[in-house]
Amino acid sequence: MTPTPPSARADARVRRAIAEGARVVFSLSGGKDSAAAAFAASLWLDGVGHPHELRSAIHADLGMIEWKSTPRLVEMTAEKLAVPLSVVRRKAGGLISRWEQRWKSSLARYEDLTTYQLVSPWSSAKLRYCTSETKVAPIGAHLRRELAGETILSVVGIRREESRARSSEPISKADTRFAAEANRAGTRMITWHPVIDWTASQVFALHEAAGIELHEAYNMGATRLSCSFCVLAGMNNLAVSAASPGNYDSYRRIVALECQSAFSFQPDRWLADVAPGLLSHQSSGSSMRARDMATRRRALEARLPADLRFRRGWPPRVPSLAEANTIAEVRAELLETYKLKNRWATAADVRERFAELHSTRKATA
Repeated sequence: MTPTPPSARADARVRRAIAEGARVVFSLSGGKDSAAAAFAASLWLDGVGHPHELRSAIHADLGMIEWKSTPRLVEMTAEKLAVPLSVVRRKAGGLISRWEQRWKSSLARYEDLTTYQLVSPWSSAKLRYCTSETKVAPIGAHLRRELAGETILSVVGIRREESRARSSEPISKADTRFAAEANRAGTRMITWHPVIDWTASQVFALHEAAGIELHEAYNMGATRLSCSFCVLAGMNNLAVSAASPGNYDSYRRIVALECQSAFSFQPDRWLADVAPGLLSHQSSGSSMRARDMATRRRALEARLPADLRFRRGWPPRVPSLAEANTIAEVRAELLETYKLKNRWATAADVRERFAELHSTRKATA
């Protein structure tokens, strides 16, 4: 028996904002939860007499890594909600471009000895700039600019059931990231989670009851929708994405960066292993060589004095001559491997560079 979907959750903060004529913006990702949140909130808003013309939707386009069907599904969802849709993008490019830029920066900083070790190009559970830079920042900046002076209720489809991190999320919360308290324009932002305590079954029930189309990823067996290839996704969802022809190009481009960087897409998984049949013989060979490079890099970096790791971008002290010699030896091999210039080749050079950076940090502290 299909469970009956509950009503949207709304607390005193949300009710007060609605009573004051807040603008309501549905954040649509193409996933089941964002659509459920939008429709549940819209039904609740109808019930309290909120003017429909004060509602709109927004979508952050992540570029090539989006499922090809996502943009049209988001458009259809906004049309069914009968609200205008704004699409925003990171100005410097999509998420794959961001990973490529991060790797280029990592190489430049390593060559310049402004970082102790090579840094992975990928985002992670602890470093989710993929969300902050390609979703949150473009959406927040757009709302601040287009709805200046308004109270904005941003409807976001997250649920406590999804993860431990979200298990304590409230129904609503003030968002001062893009509208500081008492700002000159008078803009106020509030994040609203209307389906925060719903189950996945209740979300699917609303889709069925309201005739909301589900993303193709779910029909193919995915348990959730995110980027076509997410650094936090399980094997099933990665395999589902790789099975869709629309995702082949992004798959190969990400694998190419794995090969160039010798950093696996996830800590315990190379994306190249998810769908090896999509790769050319040359790409498969490059992936094997990348793993050998990764093993060697880790062995070399294990020789580095741990207490000399940079802290917030700066060396904690100047290394001894013996320590500097080890650093120089490790860097020499890695710089050659990645075809970078060795500008501080000797132990004396390394000590001089560390001293320069250490002095700069002390001067700017």
